Amino acid sequence: MAGKGAEGEVYVASIDQGTTSTRFIIYDRHAKPVASHQLEFKQHYPEAGWVEHDPIEIMESVTMCMAKALEKATADGYNVDAGLKAIGITNQRETTVMWSKSTGLPLYNAIVWMDARTSPICRRLESELSGGRTHFVETCGLPISTYFSALKVLWLMENVDAIKDAVRAGDALFGTIDTWLIWNLTGGTGGTDHDGKQVFGQHVTDCSNASRTMLMNLKALDWDKPTLETLGIPAEILPKIISNSERIGVVANGFPLAGVPIAGCLGDQHAAMLGQLCQKGEAKSTYGTGAFILLNTGEEVTQSSHGLLSTIAYKLGQSAPTNYALEGSIAIAGAAVQWLRDSLGIISTSAEIEKLAETVHDSGGIYFVPAFNGLFAPWWRDDARGICIGITRFTNKGHIARAVLESMCFQVNDVLSSMHKDAGGAGEMKSTEGEFLLRVDGGATVNNLLMQIQADLLGSPVVRPADTETTALGAAYAAGLAVGVWTNEQIFAGLHKENTTIFRPKLDESHRKKRADSWYKAVSRSFDLADLSL
Repeated sequence: MAGKGAEGEVYVASIDQGTTSTRFIIYDRHAKPVASHQLEFKQHYPEAGWVEHDPIEIMESVTMCMAKALEKATADGYNVDAGLKAIGITNQRETTVMWSKSTGLPLYNAIVWMDARTSPICRRLESELSGGRTHFVETCGLPISTYFSALKVLWLMENVDAIKDAVRAGDALFGTIDTWLIWNLTGGTGGTDHDGKQVFGQHVTDCSNASRTMLMNLKALDWDKPTLETLGIPAEILPKIISNSERIGVVANGFPLAGVPIAGCLGDQHAAMLGQLCQKGEAKSTYGTGAFILLNTGEEVTQSSHGLLSTIAYKLGQSAPTNYALEGSIAIAGAAVQWLRDSLGIISTSAEIEKLAETVHDSGGIYFVPAFNGLFAPWWRDDARGICIGITRFTNKGHIARAVLESMCFQVNDVLSSMHKDAGGAGEMKSTEGEFLLRVDGGATVNNLLMQIQADLLGSPVVRPADTETTALGAAYAAGLAVGVWTNEQIFAGLHKENTTIFRPKLDESHRKKRADSWYKAVSRSFDLADLSL
């Protein structure tokens, strides 16, 4: 076995570009992390409901994280320069960038997935199109919503002169964050490779990210021409769609780790699914800025009649079968904790919420619905706004902190309840004890109280892996698979099975049902409030 500093070391790395931070993690041949670096970057809120990122700052954060993680690994005696076989990319999905093919510069800030400025476009399309909100569901699995990239592209094409001009001149490129990163890392407007040959940026996206644009045909895994025509989006601005695990290009000179192949790419939730080794009938919930629950439905597309999205799980190679999933997307999870920290000052670090929430036995009748920019699955109400109800003179900040944690768990429950209805008993794998197990990952899962509340309100065990950063791990698996570091069998045999922590429910059924009924009452009170700010 090749150890630290030994000959023949083998490493695979991941760029994990999230909504609030970027991370670069280097793994050894046993999929154990040996070094990492993380940077937060600025969130821009130009108007209420608008959220933007600076694409240049995102690119710089990736470069910095690569350099710093490499420095750390080298300082610890790992010869990553010689042994790194591939880099995988995973990213915040739906966030939309348009840039100039000739200058390589963004034509506008990136519009972030949770941004709600496209509401009027959504209303317009719903009224104009025969199928209303579900007009495109048959082909792409998604309802018309502010969430998806196509609507953001329409807004940019209608409202930004530089983009109108670039589209007209054939100089505009569209991409989600994965596409922007790959295009830059592989040469952009023109660079050189390790051998001094000229290279240009690869304009590609993978099928999981493409499945979130509203423009991809889920079965064909290609851009849907009738959808493009209906929306008036030119095919020329779109990247080529590839699988999640294949050699895409090599890192160009001028970046750390130049010459290393980029060989894996998945949207963050799909990467977490792979990192959790979810096969048909298995579900995971990732708790990050938002929360995302996916159930692998195997090689068939399952249409939802309960407010979920049909999407790709993963396709591990050009000729590999496509696994599909049902997904429930929750816009605000960890972001509500950041709001308590940054906007209200109730806590000074995100980690403090656990201690504060433990100062009370329960939420004291407080229910918090974090509909800051509307509600996603299973409600799809962009007219909803955040509310905190049940306040009495008895209420203190501990109750509010606990209600914020509970809001994440209630939202996850709503999605899982819809999944159970859509997939039916046959769609779920049970443990040997006959229980449904929810696999969890993401930054917020270090909070033991949150995990216990989730198990209590769900009434099923919650399983947390030893390495909760399964998003980055999934991207590493995909990249390592493409270059032969691992086989499919090795990955799914549990390359990375370690001690898991299991949280078992302690709440009795009648109490659980009463809490759920109160939550539904609170959610219904959050509807139809979008015009309060006018």
